[in-house]
Amino acid sequence: MFKRYRIRDYDFKLVLMVLALSIIGVIAIGSAEESLQSRQLAGVIAGAFVMVVISFFDYTMLLKLNWLMYAANLVLLVAVWQLGEDSHGAQRWLQIGGLQFQPSETAKILLILFFAQFIMKHKEQLNTIRIVSSCVVMIAVPWFLVFKQPDLSTSIVILAMFCIIMFAGGLSLKVVFGALAVAIPAAALVISLALQPGSELITSNQRHRILAFVNPEEYASTYAYQQLKSVTAIASGQLEGKGYKNNAITSLKNGNFLSEAETDLIFSVIGEEFGFKGSVVVIVLLFAIAIECVSVARKAKDVAGTIIAAGMGGLVAFQGFFNIGVATFILPTTGLTLPFVSYGLTSLMSLFAGMGFVLNVRLQAKKTKL
Repeated sequence: MFKRYRIRDYDFKLVLMVLALSIIGVIAIGSAEESLQSRQLAGVIAGAFVMVVISFFDYTMLLKLNWLMYAANLVLLVAVWQLGEDSHGAQRWLQIGGLQFQPSETAKILLILFFAQFIMKHKEQLNTIRIVSSCVVMIAVPWFLVFKQPDLSTSIVILAMFCIIMFAGGLSLKVVFGALAVAIPAAALVISLALQPGSELITSNQRHRILAFVNPEEYASTYAYQQLKSVTAIASGQLEGKGYKNNAITSLKNGNFLSEAETDLIFSVIGEEFGFKGSVVVIVLLFAIAIECVSVARKAKDVAGTIIAAGMGGLVAFQGFFNIGVATFILPTTGLTLPFVSYGLTSLMSLFAGMGFVLNVRLQAKKTKL
């Protein structure tokens, strides 16, 4: 389970960037909802510990439990479907004893680990119809369970993550372009049908969110309200920001115009209080973490390591893009957190655990000759 590693192979740069982003999150949450700051700080400390511990476990040994991971993932998602806690019209949380967590967050990490082992085992047959079809079926089941919660945003991230996993695993470009030739027009058709009145492909709430993005003036007082206020808050921060925990009467956060400011719209709080400079720091850290994960993927000793690192990099990049895209109104409203920044202990712990696996991939990377 454990191996002897060289300390110089440890990716301290990745650890420092993750911790820096997490600390920014703790600071921002302290302004958005001060009562949650201590819990987020405790989560960061616990997550960092989990990340370091996992980083010394041999991932090739842990991946042998991939089918157990997949089964546990399905059990948790089915349990949410049947026994989950309902909040804001969605059933995404599971209560076990005094612990409440969101299985769709852990699902992202477990699916990366599962496919890392499955694809490595079948890497020679990856471009065959049998293996590609098997992968599609195996992602479709958890995807459907997440989609029906309903959690459209997380289901989109899972699909994006799956595409990265397959490409990193060695899927032929012929298959990729062939799939795109079918998927793009199919997606356009599905979106068109979903937006039709009376359609049951998506919920009424999801449909109105998309329509509000297309025509915000018509929904300015309802579905587009939060995004319009978010853009105003970010713009009002200008270059330097209004200051941390400021008392400005012009602050939209202080006026409680930003709902879910500690989660979905945490970037709006950062933009208003720390301005353009603070916003750029967050974006650069997210980008740098994703790029570092890709760098680790390129050095991985095997296909499984490549998939783990690339999958985690893609997860941070896509989820970060979607969250900031919503806050800046370049995407329709979703319920995605900003990685390592938003409040949410399940998301935070899952991401730290995933980064622990990336660190172990780096420790076992192919050694370059001097």
